[in-house]
Amino acid sequence: MSASWGDELRATFALAWPLVIAQLAQNALTATDVIMLGWLGPTHLAAGTLATTFLMPFLVCGVGIVGAVAPLVAQARGARDIKAVRRVVRQGMWAAILLAVLFTPILLQIRPIYAALGQDPTITLMAEEYIQVGVWMLFPALTIIALRSLLSAFDATRIILLVTVGGVLFNAFANYGLIFGHFGMPRLELRGAALATVLANIVMFGLMLAYVLRQRRFKRFYVLMRLWKPDWPRFREIFRIGTPIGLTVLAEVGLFTAAALLMGLLGTDEVAAHAIALQCASMAFMVPLGLGIAATVRVGMAYGRGDAEGIRKAGWTAFALGTSFMAVSCALFLTLGPSIVALFLDPRVPENAHALALAGTFLVVAGVFQLVDGAQVVAAHALRGLSDTKIPMVFAILGYWAIGLPTAWLFGFVIGWRGVGIWLGLAAGLAAVAVVLVARFAMRERLGLLRPR
Repeated sequence: MSASWGDELRATFALAWPLVIAQLAQNALTATDVIMLGWLGPTHLAAGTLATTFLMPFLVCGVGIVGAVAPLVAQARGARDIKAVRRVVRQGMWAAILLAVLFTPILLQIRPIYAALGQDPTITLMAEEYIQVGVWMLFPALTIIALRSLLSAFDATRIILLVTVGGVLFNAFANYGLIFGHFGMPRLELRGAALATVLANIVMFGLMLAYVLRQRRFKRFYVLMRLWKPDWPRFREIFRIGTPIGLTVLAEVGLFTAAALLMGLLGTDEVAAHAIALQCASMAFMVPLGLGIAATVRVGMAYGRGDAEGIRKAGWTAFALGTSFMAVSCALFLTLGPSIVALFLDPRVPENAHALALAGTFLVVAGVFQLVDGAQVVAAHALRGLSDTKIPMVFAILGYWAIGLPTAWLFGFVIGWRGVGIWLGLAAGLAAVAVVLVARFAMRERLGLLRPR
């Protein structure tokens, strides 16, 4: 018998709130690097930004692929198949290692790739210094996703929160020491920032693994038992489900990267205003993202035990929570936009006036697309709980790149609405994806998505 609506609401909220805060803390990890590199000066900040911009698509793609462990473990839990849990997590760790091995040599070619793209040679050389060290974060960072998926699927999200916050604090300490040479550490500047990030991810991986191996609830899975033993069907299943997830996330990240490049054609103030509005929207986005991860687990568990009513309640409960929060953030952006953007640029400086005005306008559009952004991310994650990832990937790529980007170009440059037009294009792409994915979840039975796999 499936849970009541009230029970489902409580279960989803209890599962989601540590994930939401952990996602916000994960954002703080990157923010710490940006702030401290900024203390070295604009050249170092530009080099660090160039390096992380190159690294990020590989990282988010890998996170999406290994993230397939979450629905598979949730389904195994729902079906009470303990042996499958161990095998899925073990193969997820191998998938993480394989992806890191494949991505590393590509990332180490940052200098010739950026040279071919016409980037500044001096800054590119500095960015290469960061990548040569920072690329090794992929191994612990991607393996963490397999362990985090196991913990999420068994409602142990508070330990994820504690480990992530601990990683943020460690990263801040190591950054300050290794970038500037404090606490008896060597002054490594860009390499120091990269090394701090690598070490922070190693610490987080070690803490998570120790918890899984020592905590009585998870010891029974013996996740490292016969770690070398292949399980090719489950290994392929992770890539079958995870590759579309990785490409979907990559398509969305690519859309916002393209929007930033379009802003660069308009001027410095537009880029600064875009960065401010995007930072505000990204922070708000962490809430429905955390709810979406919870939806994957709750829907996956119901799917594993063959509970169609449980699937319905889990999906729509997360959807209601996500859109309700985004409605609140929409109202805040619409009513307090000028006050919010003033937190980023000093309004008393006359040179900031134009950028602040633009940021306030962009934030109004961001407020409107908060609703569709929340809807699309929760719907996508609910469908992942059903192992439905290929068709949503196609819809996402078409929505972002066949609707969102052309609309941004049309409104921004052809019609002449400039930055506002670009943001309207982003909203159009997200809205198209949201409508299709929500409709797909609503029609899940008619489309045959509930058939046992």
